[in-house]
Amino acid sequence: MNYELMAPCHFGLEVCTKREITDLGCRVTEVTDGRVSFTGDESAICRANMFMRTTERILLKAAEFKAVTWDELFEKTRAISWEDYIPWDGHFYVAKASSIKSQLFSPRDFQTIIQKAIIKRLQAHYKREGERLPMTGGDYVLRVTALKDKITIGMDTSGESLHKRGYRRMTAKAPITETLAASLIMLTPWNRERILVDPFCGSGTFCIEAAMMAAKIAPGLKRDFAATSWDNLIDRKYWYAAYDEAYSLHEEVDMESLKKELDIQGYDIDNDVLYAARSNAEDAGVRNLIHFQQRDVAELSHPKKYGFIITNPPYGERLEEKENLPALYRTLGERYEALPDWSMYLITAWDEAEKNIGRKADKNRKIYNGMMKTYFLSYMGAKPT
Repeated sequence: MNYELMAPCHFGLEVCTKREITDLGCRVTEVTDGRVSFTGDESAICRANMFMRTTERILLKAAEFKAVTWDELFEKTRAISWEDYIPWDGHFYVAKASSIKSQLFSPRDFQTIIQKAIIKRLQAHYKREGERLPMTGGDYVLRVTALKDKITIGMDTSGESLHKRGYRRMTAKAPITETLAASLIMLTPWNRERILVDPFCGSGTFCIEAAMMAAKIAPGLKRDFAATSWDNLIDRKYWYAAYDEAYSLHEEVDMESLKKELDIQGYDIDNDVLYAARSNAEDAGVRNLIHFQQRDVAELSHPKKYGFIITNPPYGERLEEKENLPALYRTLGERYEALPDWSMYLITAWDEAEKNIGRKADKNRKIYNGMMKTYFLSYMGAKPT
């Protein structure tokens, strides 16, 4: 059966999520700010959760309608065939409700009214009016958005956010999320044959995500998903097939040969931070593919040409005082200038970054990291001959 599905993503990075969905063989139906919608069957739900690196979760769209009063919300929610999605004993609840430019805006009221409407629908369908639902079955978590009075109710097939790959047990200050790191890498021309250096590697997320891509390790391989308990909607054979496909893809890779060919390096001046990065890489199964070293950005160098710097340098809000930033960015710019034909990509919230790097970026893409406006600066080097 085909479903309408939604993949939330970072604002400004919808192109990466759209590309992943297309690569899965699914049809994209709509691209809006922070979300890509597509159609897919039970297998697509399992494979999207397993293989997509850029989305926070996969939502099954159960309902979409306009409502401007709470009574209208209740009646239109109750009119949905919830029995097609949630069994009598299903454990369901509204985990989150958000409202933008809508007349209905109270998250608590959204949660209460939608839950009551679904209970009434299920009681009527199963002819058990007034009977308390057992709520002992699988988890059916609902997420609600109201945008200009259009209400969308999605069922969360993922559970924990998909940025939680299962490897980052230790974090440094101001870590970049796995989904954001993967998206930014995808915006660059980097591939496993090219050098990658992150001179501010922190928890190692850029390096680890790149190494996982090179080793064909699916981001969902080491975790579970909420919809594995939805026996009424998704047969377990589809989940088994997704896991088997993920294992097979990784097993195709000769890890010993890849270790010799791959050049991914992460620097940081804090040895405790590097300990976290190495531990995370170990849990991700790519520890032997990354060279972490305690090193200041002033020591950034490499004997080869055509490499990539992809990094998330400090920008004052959480890591350092702003007065320290000009010197740091000047040093980064100087070290980049000394690397012939290299490319550099960095995400920062600091408005003065280009000025102190000493060169205007070839491309400046605005991206929202949560509620923080950031800039992804692209400095394109020469292509290998």
